[in-house]
Amino acid sequence: MKPPPASPLNLLDLTRDELRALVESWGLSPVHAARLWNYLYYEAVDSLDAMPGLPARLRARLAGECMLGNPPVVREARSTDGFTRKFLLGLGDGAQIETVLMRFTGRVTACISSQAGCAMGCVFCATGQMGFSRHLTAGEIVAQALHVQRILKAGGERLRNVVLMGMGEPLHNYDAVMRAADILRDPNGLALGARKITLSTVGVVPGIIRMADEARPIHLAVSLHAATQEERAALVPAARRWPLDRLMDACRHYCAKTGRRIFFEWTLIEGKNDSRDHARAVARLLEGMDAQVNLIPLNPTSGYDGAPGGGRGAARAFQDVLAEHGLPSTVRQRRGIDIAAGCGQLAATPR
Repeated sequence: MKPPPASPLNLLDLTRDELRALVESWGLSPVHAARLWNYLYYEAVDSLDAMPGLPARLRARLAGECMLGNPPVVREARSTDGFTRKFLLGLGDGAQIETVLMRFTGRVTACISSQAGCAMGCVFCATGQMGFSRHLTAGEIVAQALHVQRILKAGGERLRNVVLMGMGEPLHNYDAVMRAADILRDPNGLALGARKITLSTVGVVPGIIRMADEARPIHLAVSLHAATQEERAALVPAARRWPLDRLMDACRHYCAKTGRRIFFEWTLIEGKNDSRDHARAVARLLEGMDAQVNLIPLNPTSGYDGAPGGGRGAARAFQDVLAEHGLPSTVRQRRGIDIAAGCGQLAATPR
């Protein structure tokens, strides 16, 4: 019985060094590898046919053994806010993911996914409510940033900011996510600065420790949402596996090892975590740590009936308490709520 044919190699899974090694293994000059990399990332072409500057021999090998894994757009939605576009992208095995382009004053951000679905099960998160399907490859993660880059390039702009805050838990897919971040940061490609990439985790303790020990330079954001173990476990089931005290130990290890600040995300939910007492508890929990709190009014999802915590007034009161304790904070600007593109709303399901 013949073995099944090998799957085509997704070029977006490869680092620049790996791409050069592949081209050299075919007996071709590394100069052609550099040109191929330039096509993939600087020019952000969307097909192997859009690389006329490569020699015919290389194009034939690429066509026969490789693919350019750019997922097609299944559906696009544009928000009435005028700043947000959401894309439902189809993967080769039929899985689907969502990616968001968000505009803010002076910058454009791509919010990209790291998994199809999510295994963490946060009660107020639409992705968590849909469950876990599979990890994305590094190339599937990179392809989302390239999709946004093509849109911006058509208008004479360039992608500068990426947040791994879409579908999935990035630290549950550690190796692929870090490989993707390295590809996105390559100075000969999209050349994203390390400080322009932010990874958000629900609190996967081994991943935080590994990030610290490997001196990963990208920003770390931790979804906190509660300042006691009991309250946090009710909102974030992963807290049962990685309790709050272990999470805080890991965060302190990260700060000590890297000398860098952690951004703590706090979704304000009316009657659950939006009071001044809750703010004081946050300040006590984070005392002595280089931290900043990002307050996020709860966004609606069909699987959770909580309400946003008290509007701008409650957020401002929460901030005032944090400021009294010397803890900086921001309130996240809401984008794309009407198209379910906001924090916690992404889910590749029909609407």
